[in-house]
Formats: sequence, structure tokens, C-alpha cells
Amino acid sequence: MIALLQRVNYAKVVVEGKTVGEIDKGILVFLGLEREDNEQLCHKMFDRILKYRMFYDENEKMNLNVSQVEGNVLVVSQFTLAANTASGNRPSFDPAMPPADAKALYDKFMKYAKDKLPSVQHGEFAADMKVSLENDGPVTFILKL
Repeated sequence: MIALLQRVNYAKVVVEGKTVGEIDKGILVFLGLEREDNEQLCHKMFDRILKYRMFYDENEKMNLNVSQVEGNVLVVSQFTLAANTASGNRPSFDPAMPPADAKALYDKFMKYAKDKLPSVQHGEFAADMKVSLENDGPVTFILKL
């Protein structure tokens, strides 16, 4: 499981002209699911996202997590994060979880996320999404479990 986290001032996801998820200050998460991922990893990943200290405290150190700054989280599924790019000029998506399995696991990830943070927002799985955001920093981290 791979999560690309971006600290944002705002972010939104539009599908077919309709906004399906939107946040102000917080974390935009691009989530890539790999073949070996499971529900336990979903829980571990979201807990880590919530606790990840990527916001500045009063001393300009990254000591605060999204909850401590009263921010929010927007999750966008992105299977391309699971691509194998080790060789050649074309990515291989063999490491990515097959779509039907990924949809089921993504739904479990989002259920857990909503249980932990009811205001969490998300995109639409496997849709052609338009993602708009304003990076804050920029601050970007890649978490891999």
C-alpha cells in the first residue's frame, strides 16, 4: 500500500462536472493499492496518516498532525502509484491490485477512515477525476506499508 500525502490549503475532486469531495486545510492522500494489501494494512495506513506530523508548531517544526491543526483529509484512489517503473519507458501495473479487489479494499479503507474521522472526503473509485489543489509548502511524503 502506497499513500502519497500532500499538505494542502484546499483540495477538491470533480467527476463529470460535479464536486464529489472537497476540503480546506489538510491532507490530500493519493492511495495506491498493491496485490498483497489487506484490511489490516488499511487500518494501519489511515492511523498513520492521521498521526503523521506534517504541520508546523509554534516553533516552525513539523510536530503537529492533521487533527491537531483541525484539518481534514481527502482520499483519492490512484492505482498508478503501484506501478513498477524500474526499467524501460513504460510502467508495468502488475504490482497493482486487480480492479475488483481494489474496489472492495478501497471501500473498507474508506469505511475505517469515516469511522475514525467522520468528515473525511474522497474521490470516486476508478472514475476519471479532476483533482484541484493548492499545495502548502509544498510538503509531500510517500508512505509505504
